[in-house]
Amino acid sequence: MTMTLMNDMLPQVAAYLDNRGWDDVPALKDRKFSVSPLAQGEYNLNYLISSGSLQLVFRVNIGTQINRYDQILYEYRALDLLAHSGVTPRPYFVDDTRQAFEQGILIMEYLPGESMDYRRDLGDAAGLFATVHQIDVPDEQNHLIREDAPLTLIYEECAGLLRQYFDSDLAQPEIRDYLMDLIIWAAAARSQETYYLQDPWHCIVNTEVNSGNFIVNRQQQTIHLVDWEMPRWGDPSQDLCHFCSPLTTLWKTNWRMAPAEKHRFLKTYSRHLRDRHLRDTLIDRVRLRDPFVYLRGISWSAMGWVAYQTRFAGMKNPDTWAKLQQYMRLDFIRSLFDPFIENKSFWRD
Repeated sequence: MTMTLMNDMLPQVAAYLDNRGWDDVPALKDRKFSVSPLAQGEYNLNYLISSGSLQLVFRVNIGTQINRYDQILYEYRALDLLAHSGVTPRPYFVDDTRQAFEQGILIMEYLPGESMDYRRDLGDAAGLFATVHQIDVPDEQNHLIREDAPLTLIYEECAGLLRQYFDSDLAQPEIRDYLMDLIIWAAAARSQETYYLQDPWHCIVNTEVNSGNFIVNRQQQTIHLVDWEMPRWGDPSQDLCHFCSPLTTLWKTNWRMAPAEKHRFLKTYSRHLRDRHLRDTLIDRVRLRDPFVYLRGISWSAMGWVAYQTRFAGMKNPDTWAKLQQYMRLDFIRSLFDPFIENKSFWRD
């Protein structure tokens, strides 16, 4: 359905490029573009537009993950904050007038390359995160949603998602019991978010750091993080924990980060930090958030596992269903959470 929408909308994109005057955008002035489908997603349609050696992405927004009417402006402004980072796409133009399209459009830099390989690119990814997390954002330019109660927000989201599993006739009793105990544990453990409130270290966090959102160009020896639909203003552990989570790495690659590899990744990240206090507190920030990041992934998987067998109306992806089945095994779930629940000294009094 989405591919049909992409093809149907292609003439509209071409007409927009041909008919709009580009005097206000020097990089696009006096250019004629060819248009071809590039990639499709649940929330955006992406086209490759080319004029000579210049290649850009024309992004048509068709939905929002953050419940914002100004979704495309939110993304554009985030890219603008990061424009000089060297590790994100540079934005060229945004139009949220809704005159030519029902929702907004964004034109940004096209970055050719391949998805990140965890085995080869962990060090470069660590340096990329350190670059992004150290971008200076003046208060008057900071439009980002603030992550003020990070663990409570995750807990409340997960409690809602897990309710759909608990209430399902399909739920497996042993898994239901374990997850019920887990959410009770998380209700108490979320009090540890006082650590982040008493010692805040806010920065731009991407929040969607799976391997497919990294573009590696081996010829040019570059790495970029390209999807900026839902960034936040929060603690750097948000991105670091999500990136290292088995639920993230296994989703597309069948690779699980070993403890030694995670240690090297965080050590490399730390070496790129200018702030000594962040270096000294990094491990605490990560270890306190890790189980909540895992909880979000398992809660989403539990909800999806039920939905795929009942009310799911979209096109069912066999790879997604295989992963949901893998994640909803009791031994897999316990491998994530038992180390935290059983370590009574893990949490501070």
